[in-house]
Amino acid sequence: MAKRKVSQAEETTVQEISAAPARPFWEQNPNLILYAVGAIVLALGGWWLYNNMIIAPKQKEAVASMWHAQQQFERDSFRLALDNPGGGFDGFVALADKYSGTPAGNSANYYAGICNLRLGEFDSAIKYLEDFDPEGDLLPAMKYGALGDCYSEKEDYGKALDLYEKAAGATKSDVIAAYYLKKLGMLNDYQGNKEAANKAYERLRRDFPNQASAEWRDIEKYIYRNGGGK
Repeated sequence: MAKRKVSQAEETTVQEISAAPARPFWEQNPNLILYAVGAIVLALGGWWLYNNMIIAPKQKEAVASMWHAQQQFERDSFRLALDNPGGGFDGFVALADKYSGTPAGNSANYYAGICNLRLGEFDSAIKYLEDFDPEGDLLPAMKYGALGDCYSEKEDYGKALDLYEKAAGATKSDVIAAYYLKKLGMLNDYQGNKEAANKAYERLRRDFPNQASAEWRDIEKYIYRNGGGK
């Protein structure tokens, strides 16, 4: 087949196209950009409506409902706090489910976890504590520490030690960090891990030197008993 001759006009057009700089993406796809911006605006508007029209009213209702369960919790009436605080009000189990997605519902998970821990129902405690999403400086440490207590009671000591370590490192509070360092040391002691126990005790003595603290006062005794501090 004979090749078609390329005219001078065609050749000039090809050269012009090849030499022309590529247009920016937004110039080539204006409709796509508009659709994307519209989707973002709709998403933000939906988020605002969801938080202000659904979450905020649910949160207000949840806080009012939770007060009765909290009263039972403060009285150490953990079973009532979980299931039936009285007056027809929900316990923490129902509150955690009913107000899921709100800050109050999240807090109900923590309360339910602690109630189950105190009642000796460790698997249920673990479930609720793992569902709890902590914020701030204190609550992450409290969550890890409570989970450590659950696993310690279940005699899963390796898991408990990891969680006590996390609890001690998850807060800037000297009191809470020292408390869980002491637990870390004592559980290592119980396991016969004298070197690891002394490491935790030494951290407590070095980093949190508070002679008024019950956790700190006995540290010298623990270290000496394990053959350290010589």
